[in-house]
Amino acid sequence: MKLEHKFTLVDDVNIHYVESCSDSAIKRGQATLIFLHGFPEYWGTWTEQLNYFSSNYRVIAPDLPGYNLSDKPADSNFYTLPNLITFIAKFIEVMSPEKQVYLVAHDWGGAIAWPLAAFHPKLISKLIIINAAHPSTFTREMANNPIQRQKSAYIHQLISSSGQSLLSKNNYQYLSETMMVSSQTDVFTDEVKTRYRQVWRQKGAVNGMLQYYRAMPQLASSDTDNHLIESGDADRLIYSGPVKKISTIRVPNIRVNVPTLILWGEEDQAFVNENLDGISQYVPNCTLIRFPNTSHWLQHEKPAAVNNAIALFITT
Repeated sequence: MKLEHKFTLVDDVNIHYVESCSDSAIKRGQATLIFLHGFPEYWGTWTEQLNYFSSNYRVIAPDLPGYNLSDKPADSNFYTLPNLITFIAKFIEVMSPEKQVYLVAHDWGGAIAWPLAAFHPKLISKLIIINAAHPSTFTREMANNPIQRQKSAYIHQLISSSGQSLLSKNNYQYLSETMMVSSQTDVFTDEVKTRYRQVWRQKGAVNGMLQYYRAMPQLASSDTDNHLIESGDADRLIYSGPVKKISTIRVPNIRVNVPTLILWGEEDQAFVNENLDGISQYVPNCTLIRFPNTSHWLQHEKPAAVNNAIALFITT
């Protein structure tokens, strides 16, 4: 696989992306696969997928804005979900104005891809989601499921005033030792983590990554907050940013009608499996494949199985 590193300007924001396409795929006019990474990654999370699909398709993997070599807008409003949806929709239009697009997304990439497919269905022929909870079921679980709130508790650390220092200190120890953890020792090796540290060292990258969390639409209050409410000390609470009282959280109705494949590692550190319950209410044309004994980092841990599932889905 020969990867080309390129940049494109979208709304005055310079986006770095990698691209590959074989001569035979070009001649056949094959479709485009676009891959959206999550936190705290970069285009390199898709190396196995780019290598596998580049012989038959045009493959593109950007660094999301705020990450790695892409621009990192200073305006926090840029990172609100409605703006990110519009921005990535424009990126897709620039990348593939004529050929059909299969969109593959993980984690925060999926948080953007779900509503993008809902609101811009003509841009996407098929959607593939890897361990990214649908915004409707995630909000439901965050409001009603204390285990999901526990799994999401790390976000309160990230959006705190010490979030950037937490991620940066001790050579990015929190990111490399707490976030990017797999039970498979051959996944996040020292060599892989060295590459990721180079990504995180890019000027403004840590702050850029955190902007996504600061601009989240809704985040349930922490269990500590809830204890204060129950004890009658609610007046001590100061809710800021995306943090909301549980009673005020509203489940959005995000309906995705494009054909969708969900690949789900059942040992996800960030999401409870109940996020899959009732998914057909929001995604009626949905295929779900579960992977037991597999974590949030599914495309790292089971690349061959992920590639085979995607290939079958987009060709049938």
